[in-house]
Amino acid sequence: MRETIMQFGEGGFLRGFVDWMFDKMNKQGLYDGNVVIVQPIEKGMCDMLSAQDCKYTQLLRGIENGEVVVQEEKIECISRCINPYTDFKGYLELAKNPDLRVIVSNTTESGIAYNEGDKLTDAPPKSFPAKLTVFLYERFKLGLNGFIILPCELIDNNGSKLKEIVIKYANEWNLGQEFLEWIENENRFNNTLVDRIVTGYPRDEAAQLGYNDNMLNTAEIFHLWVIEGDKSQADELPFVEAGLNVIWTDNQQPYRTRKVRILNGAHTSMVLAAHLYGLETVKDCMDDAVMSKYLNKVIFDEIIPTLDLPNDELNKFAKDVLERFANPFIKHYLLSIALNSVSKFKVRVLPSVTEYIKRKGKVPTLLTFSLASLIAFYKTDKADDDADIMEFMLNSTPAQILSNTKLWDEDLSNLLPYVEKHLESISSKGMKTAIGELV
Repeated sequence: MRETIMQFGEGGFLRGFVDWMFDKMNKQGLYDGNVVIVQPIEKGMCDMLSAQDCKYTQLLRGIENGEVVVQEEKIECISRCINPYTDFKGYLELAKNPDLRVIVSNTTESGIAYNEGDKLTDAPPKSFPAKLTVFLYERFKLGLNGFIILPCELIDNNGSKLKEIVIKYANEWNLGQEFLEWIENENRFNNTLVDRIVTGYPRDEAAQLGYNDNMLNTAEIFHLWVIEGDKSQADELPFVEAGLNVIWTDNQQPYRTRKVRILNGAHTSMVLAAHLYGLETVKDCMDDAVMSKYLNKVIFDEIIPTLDLPNDELNKFAKDVLERFANPFIKHYLLSIALNSVSKFKVRVLPSVTEYIKRKGKVPTLLTFSLASLIAFYKTDKADDDADIMEFMLNSTPAQILSNTKLWDEDLSNLLPYVEKHLESISSKGMKTAIGELV
């Protein structure tokens, strides 16, 4: 099979998300292309993957339509791995392949970044965007076509940001106006949003396969890939025809907002109260009648009414989120999610509070309760945040906390009466009773 995809990254996420998708399309006869992996950092897993002919087992496990589902699939779409730190020539040789059409990456959130000092003559440069610029320049000099570029890093406008840094290197290295025009006209740097929990190698379960697979990968059933791209790209990459949950759109922002507000916002608005309630994991919350009811009311009564996508889409996404939270194969600790909760609340929950007030003309009860729970949580020794933030939260009054514009980028003093009422309830009755009375 032709090598049509170059992938920066060999970790569990890309293998359990992108490679799984291309494998599905190949096996359905909708696509004809293999993946060649480029190891983006000096130390990686390419040797381990190559040792088993780049094939591995993917386990998908979770709740689907109320039923526990376990799927085992053999992924066979990866042809080979190249480590540019030991075979830089082999990396550049990939540029000669006229069939190569797609570039995928997941180099972590810090991967799409400019690194001062990277040079065209480095073999290889340190940063991922510099490595990509070197490769694109090699391709340009050969007079071959450009690429559909699909970064999966979890940053806003990942494609636009990657393109911006590539152009910065091209200018810095004096690669010429023609190359800049080729980047612009022959390549599509798509902004994307990815969503799937990939839990990697299950060390305590590997023996159940009956054979040795050092690259065995596990993930949840749910998957979503939102790609800001045009119809010609959708026709070339028939994800949707293969039955995959891929959305091609001219604006991925509403979907990013949906994910941040519903999935991440539900986490952040629940976990601090749930910890003070005495629970340990997200699954514990779903199994507890009171916390489960609290979470449902937060999502459906106070978050969804602040969003602009069609209600059936929002309700379907919310239902999927709740099934994901109930996944018995994922142990998601509340205190892990609670890390840096002040900044998370500002991004994930506060916009829902603001928009709810704007649309409904009243203050949301449960979301302000979650803000009160945050303040109460930061008075304990379980908070884990920047030292200055923890000290301020521990030693400040609710009024001082809500009026601190450095924390929230706005003055939240208008919420003080509601937050103080909730804090009084938590203090006098305990978290369990306080939540029980609300729901």
